Amino acid sequence: MRNLRVFAPPLRSDSSAKVSILIPARDEEMNIEAAVLAALGNANAEVLVLDDDSTDRTREMVDAIARCEPRLRMLSSEPLPTGWIGKNHACAQLAAAASHSLMLFVDADVRLAPDAAARLAASLRKSNAALISGVPQQEVGTFSEKLLVPLIHFLLLGFLPLERMRRSAHPAYASACGQLIMVERVAYGRSGGHSAIRGRVHDGLALPKQFRLSGFHTDLVDVTDLATCRMYRRNADVWRGLAKNTHEGLGAPARIVPMTLLLVCGQVLPFALLATGRWTFIIAAVLALLPRVLALRRFHQTLPSVVLHPIAIAALLCIQWAGLI
Repeated sequence: MRNLRVFAPPLRSDSSAKVSILIPARDEEMNIEAAVLAALGNANAEVLVLDDDSTDRTREMVDAIARCEPRLRMLSSEPLPTGWIGKNHACAQLAAAASHSLMLFVDADVRLAPDAAARLAASLRKSNAALISGVPQQEVGTFSEKLLVPLIHFLLLGFLPLERMRRSAHPAYASACGQLIMVERVAYGRSGGHSAIRGRVHDGLALPKQFRLSGFHTDLVDVTDLATCRMYRRNADVWRGLAKNTHEGLGAPARIVPMTLLLVCGQVLPFALLATGRWTFIIAAVLALLPRVLALRRFHQTLPSVVLHPIAIAALLCIQWAGLI
């Protein structure tokens, strides 16, 4: 509950800030035009897109926009070196080509608001952080998306003490959303940037952890009104996407045991025991649902995910256990 108050959106805007918006792209013809045009809506920003060996019309579409937009540059990826994850390699190349001291990495399925870069820049400079991130408003379509994707905010705000995170540079508090990360260029270089996490899948945890290991602070803010994202398109994509990040998302596989006990006892059992009619379980169920109800409007989430909260938690745990097997 306290985290909801602390997790505030950037209120001020630094219109003088010059930002490099960096977009890695591979086979993104469905997304890239909208992503680039939205990014170009940010004044004082250059936009760099790196084509990572696309086999579709991604490069052609960006080149068409670049012909009449001098702030847009299209780059081609170097061959993937041994030991590198494709996205990390693309981001490292984008950072090397960027012109400005603030760099905003966004996925190709993210749509930035016109003031996103300026507000994030103001928030970064106001804080003592060298990296700032947030979870874009998650657009959902399929049932699995509506059920599971809203749990991102529930888990983030339920398990990460934001005030302590902001006071400390300890790596244990490292957290970000890989869809949208702004960094300060000097700190990025000193921490090793994406080169230091070249083989890591979950850049949303690995990059801020690398910053913190290098002595820098990182921060999270509410970017619901600054960006939108549609992560998945099919039910199967939701399962694969959540399972893929299980190992790195948990930090250590052994953590799944206490996490399972906490979530089952606090978020599933109270609903399963409502039939007993005991006030203890009724109160426990209400308290379990309260954060979801408060988040419903705040983060523009869907009602099915709130109503089916215990089922969503059970499904998420099944996916995470399956991801470890």
